[in-house]
Amino acid sequence: MARLLPILNWGPEYRREWLRRDLIAGLAVAALVVPKSLGYAGIAGVPIQHGLFAAAAGTILYALFGTAKQISTGPSSALAAVAGSAVILASVSGDDAVALVAAITILTGVLFLLLAIFRMGWISQFLSKAVITGFLFGAAIEVVVGELPKLTGTSTEGSNTWQKLHNWLGTLGDTDGATLLLGLVSLVVIIGIRFAHTRIPGALVLVVGGLLASVLLGFDETTIALVGEVPAGLGSVALPDLEFVIDNIGVIGSSALGLLLIGFSQTAGDAREFASKHRYRIDINQESVAQGMANIGSGFFQGIPVSTSLSASSLNDESGARTPVASLTTGVLILLTLLFLAPLFSDLPKAVLAALIIDAVVFGMMNVREMRRLYRVARVDFWIAVAAILGVLGAGVLAGVIIGVALSIGWLVYVSATPSMPVLGRRPGTTVFRSIEEYPDGETYPGLLVVRFDAGLHFGSSDALEDRLRELAQDAEPRFHTAVVDFAGVNFIDSQGSDKVAEILQLAESYGAEMRLARVKPHVLALLRRDGVIERLGESKVFGNVYSAVADRLPDDETSRAADPQT
Repeated sequence: MARLLPILNWGPEYRREWLRRDLIAGLAVAALVVPKSLGYAGIAGVPIQHGLFAAAAGTILYALFGTAKQISTGPSSALAAVAGSAVILASVSGDDAVALVAAITILTGVLFLLLAIFRMGWISQFLSKAVITGFLFGAAIEVVVGELPKLTGTSTEGSNTWQKLHNWLGTLGDTDGATLLLGLVSLVVIIGIRFAHTRIPGALVLVVGGLLASVLLGFDETTIALVGEVPAGLGSVALPDLEFVIDNIGVIGSSALGLLLIGFSQTAGDAREFASKHRYRIDINQESVAQGMANIGSGFFQGIPVSTSLSASSLNDESGARTPVASLTTGVLILLTLLFLAPLFSDLPKAVLAALIIDAVVFGMMNVREMRRLYRVARVDFWIAVAAILGVLGAGVLAGVIIGVALSIGWLVYVSATPSMPVLGRRPGTTVFRSIEEYPDGETYPGLLVVRFDAGLHFGSSDALEDRLRELAQDAEPRFHTAVVDFAGVNFIDSQGSDKVAEILQLAESYGAEMRLARVKPHVLALLRRDGVIERLGESKVFGNVYSAVADRLPDDETSRAADPQT
């Protein structure tokens, strides 16, 4: 039980002197999470109280099951954007939208539990960092475009971001002046607080200010649209109707898988970051269990998807949180908000909520610094990120996740199938061989070819090695009498790779050349022996380094000079 519920381990060891800091941290995080959760529910396309249901379930259940002491779990803009895209794709609203998002949240939790049971955290690698950066950037743009009509008091439709933007521009003539003024003021306030570098949560200031302005100025009697009735209470436990789930299983399943990939990458990274900072150990599989239980709990109470929140977790840490009691405190405060304060949010103007959402996604999902870094460091990754952005804008957030996975896997396959295979030359006066492309002064010798294979030799890459050797052999003048393949970069080989080595040996023989291998790793060599390739090649043709493989093919004066310790 202690392994399943880490609170049974740290709970009995809790110290009274930690309580003050944990309570303060929990209060600070609640002040941040409550108003933001309202906005995240809006992104997900459900009534705002469902964001609070998720925040309460996430903070409390993670505190019971998680192993990271400073982590705060709750709704996030990225997860809400995926859920909101599913609502649009399924063309549902009202109670059906709530049921759809709840079903997606529960299935996401189940997938997290399966991830832990089968120790399959590696699947998160199917979304590369470049793809995640682009996906989040594109999702933020789509969310912003979707919130623009709330700032102008208009309404638009469209199947993708471009159509929504085009249609919104066409409605600018119907802009409500009071709504636009309120929206612009709200944006200035929340962004101004962000750049003022104050510890006061801008979202809390904006929501409280918006509510006060609404009540004092009587917005309910103007053209300014309000959120509408928000009931008090904790919500009821309810499972989505099975027939409804079956009818929408495609949307639910794909959304849950996308949320799993995004959520796990956030969970693993954030948990490791805080554990490293405070020098304690975490259990990634248990973290998956914690996220699974948090999502299942949120879904049962008709909440939206949850994951670790870096902003909330950072505030938790900065406020002095020592244990998950801080997260429990946050959860209890959210429950009290639902019980006693929820109806107050009924008077919140939609324009204020839109400003809150825009601030959250622009500064939480648009990583301009990372895009610049990708452009500077790895141009290919930059264009992959751009493709992910365009995929989201053209096909929607949900499709953008699928496009992102396809891009990641496609790039992985391409890199694996087109490994680097440089021709090696000898550093003058030494026994060192290195790439001719990188070091043009390297010495090569007529009739002697040395190639390094920098990848695993498997079904996806083996043909590339044969094609490279054929190309070099056909262009060689004079013809090669010896071909050495440096296997230093081959850390994996399968049966097809072994068979390809045998074919290359036959190819070398057809050219009248002798084939040799250098720096073959023990497990690779063992497989080649089992397949009979080494027997055919000859044990004497396998060498510990490149120089040993070519020493008898070098001019006598070169050999003696390299063997001289003085050189």
